[in-house]
Amino acid sequence: MLTTQEPTQSVRVALVSLERTSPKSESPRRMESRMDYEGATAFLGDWGPFQCGLALLLCITMIPNGYASLVLVFAGDTPAHRCLVPAVNLTEEWRDASIPLYEDGRPAECSRYQLEALRAYSEAGWLPSHVNLSAVPREGCLDGWEYDRSIYRSTIVTEWDLVCGQGWKKPLTFSLYYFGCLVGSFLSGQFSDRFGRKKVLFVTLASQTLSAFLQVFMPSWTAFCVLQFLAGMSAVSNYLAAFVLGAELLSPRLRLFFTTAASNIFFALGYVLLPLHAYFLRDWRTLLLGITTPGFLLLTLWWAIPESPRWLLSQGRIAEAEAIVRLVAKRSKMEAPAKIFTTLQKEGDSEMKKYNICDMLRSPNVRWMSVLLWFVWNTIAMGYLTLSLNTSNLHGNAYLNCFLSGAVEIPAYLLTWLMFRRCPRRLTLAACLASSGFFLLVIQLVPADTHWLAMTLEMLGKFSLTAAFAHIYAYTAELYPTVLRNMGMGSCSMASRIGSILAPYIIYLRSYWVSLPYILMGVLIIAAALLSLLLPETYEIPLPETIAETQPFPGCCRKEVYKPTSTKEESQRQSVDVQ
Repeated sequence: MLTTQEPTQSVRVALVSLERTSPKSESPRRMESRMDYEGATAFLGDWGPFQCGLALLLCITMIPNGYASLVLVFAGDTPAHRCLVPAVNLTEEWRDASIPLYEDGRPAECSRYQLEALRAYSEAGWLPSHVNLSAVPREGCLDGWEYDRSIYRSTIVTEWDLVCGQGWKKPLTFSLYYFGCLVGSFLSGQFSDRFGRKKVLFVTLASQTLSAFLQVFMPSWTAFCVLQFLAGMSAVSNYLAAFVLGAELLSPRLRLFFTTAASNIFFALGYVLLPLHAYFLRDWRTLLLGITTPGFLLLTLWWAIPESPRWLLSQGRIAEAEAIVRLVAKRSKMEAPAKIFTTLQKEGDSEMKKYNICDMLRSPNVRWMSVLLWFVWNTIAMGYLTLSLNTSNLHGNAYLNCFLSGAVEIPAYLLTWLMFRRCPRRLTLAACLASSGFFLLVIQLVPADTHWLAMTLEMLGKFSLTAAFAHIYAYTAELYPTVLRNMGMGSCSMASRIGSILAPYIIYLRSYWVSLPYILMGVLIIAAALLSLLLPETYEIPLPETIAETQPFPGCCRKEVYKPTSTKEESQRQSVDVQ
């Protein structure tokens, strides 16, 4: 999902390839390599107790990501504020009248009447009711601000006065976390492939926890932002490493549930627990300390979570891979064969052509499909994070609003899992997006005094968009051919990070017009829903292996389904024709 919860592309590829690929669409060598591993470990079963325990432990490591990605909803909230009026020679009446009022009666946040002029009126014995205050000159908040402390004792906004002329720093603080996620998603896969899934998981878990812990003691906004970037980079790397490890360790059926529902649900669990912590810890430093300290306990799972046998085999460390599989068998009370990995072949992959980004852009079919997917991914990520971060601005209790925003995600993930197994991809994605955009646009028509209805519509919009976010991952993996799938999924993930970075600035548009974020996101999501209908349908269709096998784009205008090639030479010939 959020946020910061985007599964790595290799996981989704593993999910779809192991569950949906028809053997007829695979090359013999690739099929042999996959079936050797699955066949060699088939004796472990699907829902063994040890494997279920591993899935649970990996899901638990994802809970802190639900905290970290949205903690600034509370730690970075902006309470009501006004210019501070120092203790000068002013009567109580003049002190109360020193702040200008907006037309709706709210006090101005960034200006006050010139104190020297008010002091002159006060010393002359005049009362505020006798003076035309609109003619009095104004000045900025030269002595700082005073904040409403009824909800928060302190936030980073009140700590470093990130308001008025410094207000641009608040959305930047949010965006730096997601920019860190952008860098982390780019680096984590390379580190994971080189050093192993387990090492990257626990190194980045420690880095994430330590970065957030050190933020508690930062004396300046700049230092806080540096650690904010590092926390984002570590958080997404930790999440992706856990996702890959689970996909490669677990049996096929357990893997399907882990990647489509369980991992996302535990992220949402962290999201739901965040407002409960924030309700009792009203100071931002105490809140960060409270939610990060338990993260150090997760490091003790090092001795409970093994390395990925698939990765060990890719490194030629067969003995270590067999030892892990035997451990799983022993804990599951099953008997392992004397020799587990005997015919596993890896050299077949070395004979395949190495593809790059130019190959993805060279084919018009794949190129235009990619452009459309980039827009859809970017829009979904932007809308999801905008609705998640906007909960503190909704009418009513901010803690309850955030709790509901996280709670609606859990049934959305379960519904997505069921839809993905039974329903057409294109129509389901378009329906989820269209309903989300509709709910966001209808909010503007709700009467101002029916806040409960506006809240209900926003939660329905969040529910639909969450379902679309979970759905788009597996759908994209089914659209790209095997030779470009990792690259295509990676490019889409990068596009979604751009949407995450822009989301805080979408919320910032509230300062110009409170309805502007809803209208902008509603229009963009509706546009994404309509454009998604151009994508090819992949339900009950074998995955394409080569560029030539990729279904025609746009799918709503071209109905023919590709025919899988039977020989390597024919596949290469068709690939040349397409290019």
